[in-house]
Amino acid sequence: MYGTPFIQRLSLIVRLNRYLSMCGISSRRNADELIVSGKVRVNGELVNELGYKIDTEIDKVEIGRKILEIERKRHVLLNKPRFYLTALGKGEGGRKTIDELITDIPERVYPVGRLDYDTEGLLILTNDGELAHKIMHPSYELIKVYHAHVRGEVNKETLEKMKRGAELKDGFARPDYIKVVKYDDKEAVIHIAFHEGRNRLVKRFLSEFGHPVLKLKRISVGPIKLGNLPEERWRNLTMNELRALKKAVGC
Repeated sequence: MYGTPFIQRLSLIVRLNRYLSMCGISSRRNADELIVSGKVRVNGELVNELGYKIDTEIDKVEIGRKILEIERKRHVLLNKPRFYLTALGKGEGGRKTIDELITDIPERVYPVGRLDYDTEGLLILTNDGELAHKIMHPSYELIKVYHAHVRGEVNKETLEKMKRGAELKDGFARPDYIKVVKYDDKEAVIHIAFHEGRNRLVKRFLSEFGHPVLKLKRISVGPIKLGNLPEERWRNLTMNELRALKKAVGC
């Protein structure tokens, strides 16, 4: 583990739906449904008023018989190795999962998006549902950069075609950025970026031009960079990284 965890300071007076989200119960939208349906009590009284505010240090909030407590937000960067499932718990067919790499994190954190079984690199994990949703949503255009080893030499003509994009089975795709960083007659190394998160997008896109991916590594997500973090290791996001990430997605 690298770095000191950044503990988020919480507002004293907050809307009830936000408080439910802070406690890890649901998103704010789903929290509204819980409130309207009469499932939430504040100090023993049912509350179904949207916009209702509470004092997080004084008021007691319950769903059913469970008293809610604010969940400390944790934001982690993991360098996922190849041949690990982006999953928690036991893997199918005995395959390893990232759960095995984060056993020393006391909070229950969840991966933001996923990396393929044979793809390595930067993976953000958090228990902050609202932030996770915005990181994954394409409307915020958070760019993910990949380091790709591909079969064959990528010539300038092909590179120009790649920059213009290609029609895939699930729609048109065009990289936000693409550059060949190593030329070879048998293999090339490409840096390619997309703000979309479609399934196997990078691999399908490059294969469309006759250059199947041999090895793929994600090296950045928005302002968060993998840097020199060793494989299989994790670290906490720094305060500056978290601020930059939240700014990038409008939090």
